[in-house]
Amino acid sequence: MSDDIILKAEDLAVGYENPLIRHICFSLRAGEIMTLIGPNGAGKSTLLRTVCGILKKRHGVILIDGREDTSFPPAEKARRMAVLLTDRLHPDMMTCRDVVESGRYPYTGHLGIHSADDRRAVEEAIRTVRMSDYADRNFNEISDGQRQRVMLARAICQEPEILILDEPTSYLDISHKIAFLEILRRLTAEKHPAVLVSMHELDFAEKISDYTICVKDGEVFRSGTPDEIFRRDVICELFGIRPGLYDEYFPRTGD
Repeated sequence: MSDDIILKAEDLAVGYENPLIRHICFSLRAGEIMTLIGPNGAGKSTLLRTVCGILKKRHGVILIDGREDTSFPPAEKARRMAVLLTDRLHPDMMTCRDVVESGRYPYTGHLGIHSADDRRAVEEAIRTVRMSDYADRNFNEISDGQRQRVMLARAICQEPEILILDEPTSYLDISHKIAFLEILRRLTAEKHPAVLVSMHELDFAEKISDYTICVKDGEVFRSGTPDEIFRRDVICELFGIRPGLYDEYFPRTGD
């Protein structure tokens, strides 16, 4: 894990007409996975969409490699940051390889001509997510879990320093969740992107996190390592769960 900070937020406020979450501060290094957890509607997706530039920040600063995010031309920012949001892609008449190739747009220019380097990056990304046997299949004819892996390959082939993932396992069954998260963990170990990901599944978030941010009621409620966050008292307060009910469903978690 690198000591260099790749992505940093300083006193960030995100939202629409009015801020939804204020005073957000974090630092994310290469090879780290930082998870966002919190109740539905707390603003996790809004925060991610602001970090990647889809939404305008209401206050504060976002730094990429020490530079303000607004100083990057779009193509350069896309070479540094790849995004996988919850929006489903429904391309017509595209193979899985075609979808992955579209992730090389920051490098190909307006003509979209793929070089040998582009083709190498595409094939490597497909192999990384274990979809080589499906590369020539129609994207709309494979399962949700397989489509999500193709979309991860699309992000990987941008060769980003930063990977932004918004609830990437929401539509997946348990086997595909595990496969996806195992690929993500192996990717960070081998390629060392800085990963910022929102998740609902607390058990999985605990297993893959290096650091976790909890958001609730318009602020960062708590942040820390998995040992500090995934505790009975913290999770009960974060989600408003009665301790006795929590103990009934999660008896293994200590105080």
